[in-house]
Amino acid sequence: MDDLLPAWAWVLIENYVDRRLETQGNTNPTPQETLAELGRIWPDLACTLMVQTPWMGTIRFKRLLRLSGDEMRPFFAAPEAFIRDRFGGGKFKVNVHHGMHFVNTKNFKPSGPPKWETVPELPE
Repeated sequence: MDDLLPAWAWVLIENYVDRRLETQGNTNPTPQETLAELGRIWPDLACTLMVQTPWMGTIRFKRLLRLSGDEMRPFFAAPEAFIRDRFGGGKFKVNVHHGMHFVNTKNFKPSGPPKWETVPELPE
C-alpha cells in the first residue's frame, strides 16, 4: 500500500474502506478487493486543511485548502513540509471526507512563522 498511499494516510482511510466493504457483504476482503475499493472511492476522497486560530476567548478553525483525489498525493507524501512551505507554522487539522461522509482527522504542528495569517479563508 505504501507505493500508492503512505502508511500514515492509509491508517486514516483503512477503517472507512473496510466498513464500505462490509456493508456490501464482504466481511473478509482480500488485499486486491480492498485496493479495488480504494480505487473506486479515491476520486471522491478529499481532505480539508484548517489552522487553529484564537477567536473570542476560544478557538476556531480557519479553512485554508481543499484537495481531492490525486491532488492529495503531494500532501500525503510529505505533510509537514507541504504545510510548512505553503502556510508556515501553527496547529493544523486535516479532515478527510468521502463525499459528504467524514472519514478521519489528523493534527499537525509544523514550526515556523504563521504564513497562514495572510491567506484568505476558503469558503465552505
